[in-house]
Amino acid sequence: MKRRVGYTWKLREVMASHGMFTTTELIPQLHDRGVTLSASQVHRLVSGTPERLSLQVLAALCDIFECTPADLVTTAAENAGVRKTATGDLPTTLAATPLRPRRARILPDS
Repeated sequence: MKRRVGYTWKLREVMASHGMFTTTELIPQLHDRGVTLSASQVHRLVSGTPERLSLQVLAALCDIFECTPADLVTTAAENAGVRKTATGDLPTTLAATPLRPRRARILPDS
């Protein structure tokens, strides 16, 4: 069975719980820990959900907010839905019989 996994990025919530409400406050904190990001990169990090994140940035964020990665990222997994086939809706007698096209007969011109 296939599983679908997802995650929720909660950096904005963690920032707010520590009284930090603007992304410009985060830039010098990251720089002090050896992470140099532009203002637009920090804005995307805070306002969006990153698909890739360096462990150095994650470790710096955990140090800034004195938290663990689990406080910044919440994961979820669920079973993927099973796709139904067209034969699943047919009666068993029709589903067992393979469907074949009917042979065409070509008649000569009269």
